[in-house]
Amino acid sequence: MRLTIPFGTRPEIVKLAPVVRALRARDWPTRLVFTGQHFDPALGEEFLSSLNMEPDARWTLPADPATALGALLHHAVDEIAAHPTDAILLLGDTMTVPTFCLAARRACVPVLHLEAGLRSFNETSIEEVNRRIAAATASLHLAPTALAAQFLRAEGVDPSRIHVVGNTVVDVVREAGIARVPSDARRGVLVTAHRASTVDSPARLTALVDLLTRIAALTRHDPALGPVTFPLHPRTRDRLTATYLLPRLTDAGIHLAPPLPYHEMLAALASARVVVTDSGGLQEEAAWFGVPVVVLRRSTPRWEGVAAGSSELVGLDSDAALAAVTRFADAAEAKRIAALECPYGDGFAATRAVNAIATAEEAGLLRFREPDFVGRPAPGLSTGATA
Repeated sequence: MRLTIPFGTRPEIVKLAPVVRALRARDWPTRLVFTGQHFDPALGEEFLSSLNMEPDARWTLPADPATALGALLHHAVDEIAAHPTDAILLLGDTMTVPTFCLAARRACVPVLHLEAGLRSFNETSIEEVNRRIAAATASLHLAPTALAAQFLRAEGVDPSRIHVVGNTVVDVVREAGIARVPSDARRGVLVTAHRASTVDSPARLTALVDLLTRIAALTRHDPALGPVTFPLHPRTRDRLTATYLLPRLTDAGIHLAPPLPYHEMLAALASARVVVTDSGGLQEEAAWFGVPVVVLRRSTPRWEGVAAGSSELVGLDSDAALAAVTRFADAAEAKRIAALECPYGDGFAATRAVNAIATAEEAGLLRFREPDFVGRPAPGLSTGATA
């Protein structure tokens, strides 16, 4: 099979890398397309080179979001026409996913969706829409967890097309070889925040700054918590600068850093006492190291950590965030969470994903067939039924 693999953001680069390696180890032809959703070199180039994900095609998108969306679809249609492929492998829920889903269906090319079945049940989330478009168009659903597979079945997806493989980000973390740090040796609070819903609104950005300054004040009185470190996403730094809020963080003693190289970020994560974040991927990576997570959102597609009590949803409520940080910093609670099994996989998802693709291809699930209902009742209707 020839596979086209589009991606355009840092999480896609990271999570697809082990799958691409596994495919190439079996000599499957792969064509990598970098769609350019993250155009900042700090968020893209370092990961492309360090993870051996240099693309065969590279796009530059317009700055205007609506124009960029149209350009993505236009490029996707042209890509499939110019470079015939047997299937499109997509990951997650970025805008690359629905545009390629639509372009692939237009050309009758099957879609393989990795990280399928995640659901936040947030009607305001565009990522939730993107995930549901993938569910409606994919021929194969590679779910990271049993819960994700359960969500897909509840939506009517054929169980024969669903495979639970784990989340490939755990493969990347395992392969990085960074040792888990004993819970009593961890220090500091690691913060990340970049989502538009967190930082684009001045009111919500102010609430975030208020929350972090209160956490910083708490850590000054608790040696176990230690300093607060905040690697700034370019979007977040721009918003903080434009609203003149950046000095409030530095005045509170928060260490502001540029985006960290991936290996350094994992090392910082492994040694942190608590993580405070609005990131989805960081929830998964933290679970591998047994580090508790305070989630700056009111819903999440990663329910497994919430169910295990290793992560807690607080939104931007500073009282709830302080309570969660305090609880997670407790020695007994930190030790309990450190002993939990990672609910997002064991670090061998890529191999399972490639095996599932091969199985689906052999079973004929990756071929489109036009149905024939001539002389037969419509699905769900008995013979002779009327509208």
